[in-house]
Amino acid sequence: MGALSALEQTLENRLDALWARLLDKEPVEVLDALRRECDDNAVVCREGRVMVPNAYDVELPDDVHDHLTRTGTDVGQALTDSLCRHAERRGYEFAGPLAVHVARCPDVPNGRYRVAGRVMHHVSTDGFFHASH
Repeated sequence: MGALSALEQTLENRLDALWARLLDKEPVEVLDALRRECDDNAVVCREGRVMVPNAYDVELPDDVHDHLTRTGTDVGQALTDSLCRHAERRGYEFAGPLAVHVARCPDVPNGRYRVAGRVMHHVSTDGFFHASH
């Protein structure tokens, strides 16, 4: 790991710790879930090129949503920035512009959050197949 990568990882860890202190553990858990969703849906198109979904939906119960947004922080943008850094460290390419949408959902199965990644509808999956040639 180069010096710049080590510095980025240190900054990311400190940002995670700050989120955890300021907003309890939910943001860190949600960010970990986003990272797993990204990693789990990575598609190797060819050697050196790994594509991942570019749209992520984070559904939160009302109380968790209120808790995370009460400081006025744009949670969606913060999660987007963190996921972008994660993808850069892993060498992933997004299947289009990255977006993380945070929404209220009263029926989240685990009562805490639900995360789902997808390729935005206007992005053709043909790019995954053409990239491998």
